[in-house]
This record gives sequence, structure tokens and C-alpha cells, in this order.
Amino acid sequence: MPDIVLDILKYVFLAVLYIFVARAVRAVMIELRPAAAATGARGGSAPQKATSRKIKKAPKRAVIVEGASDSGKSFDLGQELTIGRADKCHVVLDDTYVSQVHARVFTRGESYFIEDLGSTNGTYLNRKRVGGATELQRGDRVKIGKTVLEMRR
Repeated sequence: MPDIVLDILKYVFLAVLYIFVARAVRAVMIELRPAAAATGARGGSAPQKATSRKIKKAPKRAVIVEGASDSGKSFDLGQELTIGRADKCHVVLDDTYVSQVHARVFTRGESYFIEDLGSTNGTYLNRKRVGGATELQRGDRVKIGKTVLEMRR
């Protein structure tokens, strides 16, 4: 083969390799961004209050409404409720999309908050990803993996 063809192939290969590495780094950065926000929120910053939401009363129970074989099962929120696949969690979900210790619901004053604990797939409150401690209201839906919990009275 002529030297010019080999040079062109070498530069094409380098360009493809550069694009691959750039996309891999971008994917890693996107995955790390929400986890960094969640760990920063645990460090002692004030919980975020939901904006533009109607004022409702605080929930007292979490009920599994979708996705798990435990559908209909109810849990008292109490002082703190951990959710995950590990046996040490208060709410154990048999779901491959749920981390060992995925999220926690805790009380502060008369309000309850949910916080993602650095899970791989995230925690969603009313279809929005939870980045830090976020206040819960009655009727809110929390999605963890394929499981949906509804906050009730």
C-alpha cells in the first residue's frame, strides 16, 4: 500500500479513538454530576423546599403502589426510614434497579424529607430526580428502581 493511504488510515483511526474517549469521559461526567450534588447535600446544607407546590400536610405512611410484588404494603415513616435491597433497610425492595441502601425518608420538625443516598439509578419524586433532601407532601409519588411508593396519611 502506498504510504499516503497508510497515513490517512492512521489519522482516521486516531480521530475515531479521540471521539470514543471524549464520549466515554462525557458519559462518566454526566453520571457523576448527580452523585456529587447528593453527597454535597448530606454534608449539612439545608433541605430544599419544593417550589410552586400547593401546601399540603405531611405524610405519615408510605404505601407501595407499583412495581413490586409487595404492592399494597404500607410503612410508617417514623423518625427515619431507609429504603434499599439490603436486609438492614426498613423497606427492603427486591428490585435489581435498587441499590443496597438507596434512599432515606427522615423527619425534620413536622416535615418529612427524602434523600437519595448516592444510588446508581437515582430517586425520583413526582417524576423529578431528587438531588438532595427534598420535602415530601401527602400524595407525592417516590420512584425507586421500578417501585413506586405513595405518601399517604
